Amino acid sequence: MTLIGKSVTRLEDGPLLTGRGRFADDYNVPRQLHMRVVRAPAAHGRIAAIRTEDARAMEGVAAVWTGADVADIPPIDFRLSRVEGLEPYRQPILAQGVVRYVGEPVALVFAEERYIAEDAADAVLVEIDEAAPYIDCTETPPGFLPGLDCEAALVEKYYGDLDAAFADADDILEVEFAVGRHSGVPIETRGALGLYNGERGRIELYGAAKVPHYNRNAIAAMLGLGRDDLQLFEGHVGGGFGMRGELYPEDVLVCIAATRLGRPVKWIEDRRENLLALNHSRDQVHRIRAAIDSRGFVLGLDDEIFSDQGAYVRSHGVTVVDLATAMLPGPYLIPAYRARAHVRLTNKTPAGTYRAPGRYESTFARERLLDAVADRVGIDRIEVRRRNLIPADRMPYSRYFQAMETPVLLDSGLYEDLLDRLLDRVDYPTLQGDLARRRAAGECVGVGIGYFVEKSGLGPFDDVRIEIARDGAIEAITGVASVGQGVETVIAQICAEALGADYRDVTVTHGQTDRIERGMGAFASRVTVMTGMAAHIAATRLRDALTPVAARLLQTHEDGIVFADGTVSAGADGPSAPLGAVAAALAEDQGNERATAEATFEVEHMTYPYGIHLVQLAIDRETCGIGIERFVVAFDIGRAVNPMLVEGQIHGGAAQGLGGALYEEFLYDDSGQPLSASFVDYLIPGSEEIPRVDSLVREDAPSGTNPLGLKGAGEAGINGAGAAVAAAIDDAIGRPGAITRLPVTPARLFALLNEEA
Repeated sequence: MTLIGKSVTRLEDGPLLTGRGRFADDYNVPRQLHMRVVRAPAAHGRIAAIRTEDARAMEGVAAVWTGADVADIPPIDFRLSRVEGLEPYRQPILAQGVVRYVGEPVALVFAEERYIAEDAADAVLVEIDEAAPYIDCTETPPGFLPGLDCEAALVEKYYGDLDAAFADADDILEVEFAVGRHSGVPIETRGALGLYNGERGRIELYGAAKVPHYNRNAIAAMLGLGRDDLQLFEGHVGGGFGMRGELYPEDVLVCIAATRLGRPVKWIEDRRENLLALNHSRDQVHRIRAAIDSRGFVLGLDDEIFSDQGAYVRSHGVTVVDLATAMLPGPYLIPAYRARAHVRLTNKTPAGTYRAPGRYESTFARERLLDAVADRVGIDRIEVRRRNLIPADRMPYSRYFQAMETPVLLDSGLYEDLLDRLLDRVDYPTLQGDLARRRAAGECVGVGIGYFVEKSGLGPFDDVRIEIARDGAIEAITGVASVGQGVETVIAQICAEALGADYRDVTVTHGQTDRIERGMGAFASRVTVMTGMAAHIAATRLRDALTPVAARLLQTHEDGIVFADGTVSAGADGPSAPLGAVAAALAEDQGNERATAEATFEVEHMTYPYGIHLVQLAIDRETCGIGIERFVVAFDIGRAVNPMLVEGQIHGGAAQGLGGALYEEFLYDDSGQPLSASFVDYLIPGSEEIPRVDSLVREDAPSGTNPLGLKGAGEAGINGAGAAVAAAIDDAIGRPGAITRLPVTPARLFALLNEEA
């Protein structure tokens, strides 16, 4: 093994660093029209009229559509976590008679130039008979449709005897925690170019991301097409984070318009649209009751969750609450457990997944609870975690319910060992002593931790085909997508490892639905585990197929064949041949242009990496500004293909975690009007606010679900950030349990400190 485990440089970076990246807005073709979306100006109400006359009369406008023009197209269906009864809550691609959030697509304008389309969209007048909006999801849900209210689903998970746990408790805690509404803010806004390729007899959509094969199949079904009648093509993607690349109304509308108008149609959203229309996330309230004994051991946990879904249930279904309820127990034993999550539709932008969906929220609630237990019992915050952690000899550990339609079986973990390694890394006793001295000198400083368990490697399958050309060039064709996480590098490393090649000679093809029949895409931190294992199997099969051919060419025994440095040899001192020459001979035997092998990797369980965030911060009591002085992430990934890329995932996630903890929040007024529709009001941390992140990446608990022991890393940097920041603020101001809501903005901290005074 020479390449797996090495921090080799990324293959993806060349085009990006030299200005040759090709993003959604870089796709242009002759005769293209530009689409502009007219969006609802009110949060809730009946559409009284849509006046399009002035827009239609403008020079350069090719067409104006309203909901009536696409009333025959069904709503967007669910990709994940479908539960019974969700269908009436799906979103139409253009509003049909009512609007349910500010920013909902109501009409479309198609014009020769982008700015003509924008001017024409401004000329469309939407008249709405407004109704009272539903804003607070903890309040009684009003009606949605006749016979249906705004609670779309109740998701419940449980195990153990909760009644007995509370009956046997020495104490019972009741606490409430909330995480505000925020989301990923990719550098690149959404966009798409749809066209009809007459030569190939198919519709083509450029600018795809995340799940191209699913989106192809879904759009084709909505339009009554066969799968081969529509193909999607991914270019470079300026950020994914869970919400980018899901199937939205605009993706479907571009395809419909390209066929009905007989011209290519391009759509690029502006930043205001992005903040109004891209999936929001988080926005949960947790009302927890916990039964504890005198030692601080949690006997039972009962959580009632209110999740603000926004105006419609989009393609994620109830994934967020499914994961929140399943992952809430985290790394702790908790013998009896129940979580009941109310999925309620409000008159806000629809919500979906965002990096560590459901876990960022539930980790905040759970870790705040553990801190409250420590305070109630009078023990150290580290010690309360030790007393509740799942011991290593209990692994694998079942939670007796499912998440994302797979059993939650914690596959491996040395939870206490990782805690000890983190404390050693920061020299925790010395750190505490330094903080005590600084507090005595009048500083407001503190430290906190957040322990979490992640999920990764979601199945059920991934396919890979590997081909070797006569010049030795290797291509791995996959059904995965790249959103910047290093897909090309990791898959190339795995392929090159098995074939004894230079990883730089491997081209990884992804996001092109015409190159491979099916693919699951990139989400749920699944790529390294699923696509990586499929690539490993395919490359191993190809090597095994090449071995007898090489033995024949080199006139030696098969067991003496060695693959290394792009050549195939009969041992260290024996004859050799270039890999491409052996591949050419195999291709001739196979009757192909290239030597080829395919593989599918299938699993029934996810993998469960785990980690701890430690945050040290200082508070300026006059300005209520919070400065992060130290951010440490300890994370056990099982086995790292490329440790540098793992650290990169951690660093990026940490920035987003701090954003949700201290800065980012979508707020609405009582009428449902958004108050955070620009970067003036929606604050994201910049380089001045993000500290250096210290990553402690461990490989002590490989997964038993795959031969390489792999787990995922995509959400390691974000999951525990909110919990650790909250604990550190408590510590700094000397008030255990003070922080119950994220983000901790200066205004909220000011109110808290004044309340203290």
